[in-house]
Amino acid sequence: MMFRSLRAGAAASALGLAACAGFAGMAAAQEYPSKNIQIIVPYTAGGSIDIMTRAVGQQLAKTWGRNVIIDNRPGASGMIGTEVATKADPDGHTLLGHTSSYPATAAVRAKLPFDPARAIVPVAMFAKAPMLVAIHLSIPAKSVKELVAVAQKTNLTYGSSGAGGNNHFSGALFGAATGVKMTHVPYKGIAPAVTGLASGEVDMIIASAAALLPQINAKRVRILGVTSLKPSPLFPDLPAVAQSGAPGYEYELWWGLFAPAGLPAERLAQINAAVNKSLAGAEMKKFLAQEKAEAWPLTAQQLDGLLVREIERYRKTAQVAGIQPL
Repeated sequence: MMFRSLRAGAAASALGLAACAGFAGMAAAQEYPSKNIQIIVPYTAGGSIDIMTRAVGQQLAKTWGRNVIIDNRPGASGMIGTEVATKADPDGHTLLGHTSSYPATAAVRAKLPFDPARAIVPVAMFAKAPMLVAIHLSIPAKSVKELVAVAQKTNLTYGSSGAGGNNHFSGALFGAATGVKMTHVPYKGIAPAVTGLASGEVDMIIASAAALLPQINAKRVRILGVTSLKPSPLFPDLPAVAQSGAPGYEYELWWGLFAPAGLPAERLAQINAAVNKSLAGAEMKKFLAQEKAEAWPLTAQQLDGLLVREIERYRKTAQVAGIQPL
C-alpha cells in the first residue's frame, strides 16, 4: 500500500497556483516515508539483532506502506556497519538496528572514525532480556557450580560475536565473578559463534535466547542458567546464575533502532511512535514471547542521552571484567 500524496489536496485549493505550489512543497517535505526504508544491521544474518530488526521491520512496512530492507554489514564487532550509517542522510530513510553490544564495544575501542556517543542517536527500543549460559554437550557440567569446578581444572574457551561485544563482556564478567580464567574466542557475529559452540569449537557462550534458540531446539547445547540476579519469569525453569555459582553476577542486553545524528526531532518522534505501536500489537507480542524477550517501549525523551550513559557504564564494567582497550 502506498501513501497518498499530500499534494492532492493542495491542487484543489482555492488559494491560487502560487499558494498551492507552496503548500505542495511543504507537504512533500513533511511526507514520511517518501521511499523505501533501509535498516542497516552491522552483524551477520541470524543473530538476535538481525532477527529482532526483521520482525520490527515487517511491522513498520505494514504501517508505512513501504518496503523495509534489512542490510547486513558485519565486521569490526559492528563498527563497520555503524560507520556506514553515520554517513547516511539523517532523513529517517536509513536507520540502524543495534544491541547493547554497541556501547560495550565503543567503551573499549581506543580509536574510532566517528564519535560513538553522538554520531548516531537512539530512535526506539525493541526489547530487553537477560542472557543464557550455554555450554557444549561434552562439558561435564549440569549446573553453573559444576561448570566453575570444571573451569578451575581446565582452561575453557568462550565464544562471542566479536571483541568488546555483549558476549565478550558477559563471559569476562563471568570469569571475574567466579574467579576462573577462560580464553576468549571472537567470531564475526553471534550466529557463527553459536554454530561454533554446537560443533565443539568453543566450550561456552553467554548469549540471548534468540541467538541460541535453533541449537537449543536441536538439542546441541546445554543451558545452565539465566543471567538475571533472580530467576526470570521469561525462563521459569532456569536458575539465576547469581544464585547457582556466580554470586552477584548479572547481565542484561537490549535491542533498538538508531539513526544518523541530525535526524529532526519530529521525524524521530514519528518513527519512535511507529515502533512503539508495533510492539503493542499482537504479532510482536507473540514474536517476543517466542524469542524470550520483553518489549521495551521508550519515549524519545527517555532515550535522550542513552548512549552517553551506556558507554560510560560499560567503561566501568570493562575495568571490573579486565577487558583492555582494543
